Amino acid sequence: MAYKRKSRLESQKSLVQRFLFVLGLVFFMLYLVLGLMIIFWNVIPLGLSKNQRLALGILLIVYSFFRFVRLIQSRNKSTEE
Repeated sequence: MAYKRKSRLESQKSLVQRFLFVLGLVFFMLYLVLGLMIIFWNVIPLGLSKNQRLALGILLIVYSFFRFVRLIQSRNKSTEE
């Protein structure tokens, strides 16, 4: 079994890849916090009923986890190449 270990310089990500990963994490946190704020913070000036706020908050939280999973998959795919 011939396994060639990559050197540190070969496996290091480019600056653009690291920036996009951090930006993806920021947007994941943004959507997650926004969803939680809509659900739990009663002073947000939205003209929505409690059920509509709950649905919108859950939708934003699910979307944030969808983005997180895609971010991790794209990062794993780029490390394999």
